[in-house]
Amino acid sequence: MDDLSTTSLTIILFSLLFLSAFFSSSETGMMSINRYRLKNKVKKKHRAAKLVSKLLERPDRLIGVILIGNNLVNILATMVATIIAIRLWGEYGELLLPIPLTIMFLLFAEVTPKTLAAIHPERIAFPASFILTPLLKLLSPLVVVVNLLSNGMLRLFGVSLNSQNGDDLSSEELRTVVNEAGSMIPKRHQNMLLSILDLEHATVEDIMVPKNEIIGIDLDENLEDILSQLRNTQHTRLPVFEDSIDQVKGMLHARHIANLMSRDPEDITKEAILEMMTPIYFVPEGTSLNTQLLKFQRKKQRIGLVVDEYGDIQGLVTIEDILEEIVGEFTTDFASTTSKDIHPQDDGSYMVDGTVTIRDLNRTLNMHLPTDGPKTLSGLIVEYLEAIPQPGTGLKLADCPIEILQIKGNLIKSVKLWTKWKTKPPLAKPTETH
Repeated sequence: MDDLSTTSLTIILFSLLFLSAFFSSSETGMMSINRYRLKNKVKKKHRAAKLVSKLLERPDRLIGVILIGNNLVNILATMVATIIAIRLWGEYGELLLPIPLTIMFLLFAEVTPKTLAAIHPERIAFPASFILTPLLKLLSPLVVVVNLLSNGMLRLFGVSLNSQNGDDLSSEELRTVVNEAGSMIPKRHQNMLLSILDLEHATVEDIMVPKNEIIGIDLDENLEDILSQLRNTQHTRLPVFEDSIDQVKGMLHARHIANLMSRDPEDITKEAILEMMTPIYFVPEGTSLNTQLLKFQRKKQRIGLVVDEYGDIQGLVTIEDILEEIVGEFTTDFASTTSKDIHPQDDGSYMVDGTVTIRDLNRTLNMHLPTDGPKTLSGLIVEYLEAIPQPGTGLKLADCPIEILQIKGNLIKSVKLWTKWKTKPPLAKPTETH
């Protein structure tokens, strides 16, 4: 190098700095690239994406070739800079060199290129893959030796090289990805995706029609009343029972009802109804919604009765109920609880049926009542008070003032609640106002 002019050496120095910047930015770009976007581009046969994906299959070798190249050009750059410094400053050149050389490396070979690569990883990683791929093949013997030594040191510290699960996402991590998608995913679709993730945290008890609200055909009633009910029903399937739902006999489908009504009046009997029934599909309580949705699909069922560990019927759940948890209420749903159980008042409060589910109440009024205990508002209030309240009792749940309006037997029939305190201050916990 002594035969080269200072100008030539300066050009060589900046060329080496450029190569150092290339290796530094390539390392950051490769490691910062979005793996899921990369996989999508690979499926679309994107050439550069396929090269990047191939390089990332062995990150130890990729890092090895980058660091070998980076260290090599950095050492050469230091040698060239030393010669230039001696020519410019004489015997003091080697002493004065570290400060300006460090600044140059930080600005041009480290901070600036790595920041750019972190902001635009694909713009750096994709072009770099066309250089790093052949370079890895060229330096493969040296890379293999370096990897053997470094991997051996990692094993000494108990680091497993096979436990690379960086791309696996938990349910909560996937939820964060969906929330952070922003305008890339429409809000409606975001809500649906989040609702699908929520299915594993909810059980059939959260959405079932309670036992006392199940509508069915009671064979103990006279035939004319039964036929009138069949003519006017808004449901496609009706459970058939004697005296109470606990004595359920089977399920009657709408097509069977139509077939029954087309017969001669004298042929329409209770025995004919029993002959047309299909077997009841029972659902164990505690079944998560995502599991039950798959069971409905696998067993070709659309409706089932929820039973507890003793076989007692607790409620009724349908596949439509589960789908509504994902896409929202269907306009054709005649049994919508949120429309008939929650009534806004002029003073800003809400008249609420005590049997409304906590999930529906939270979703409709954007509240945050606990869902890990009782499933209905009535049950939640009774659990909180540890007694059946009297009409006029006031309490506050999750910073929500509530007033008991009507009691029917051991059930809270209706309450009045405020989601904001503009119209009524919070009540004490609990207070008797009657």
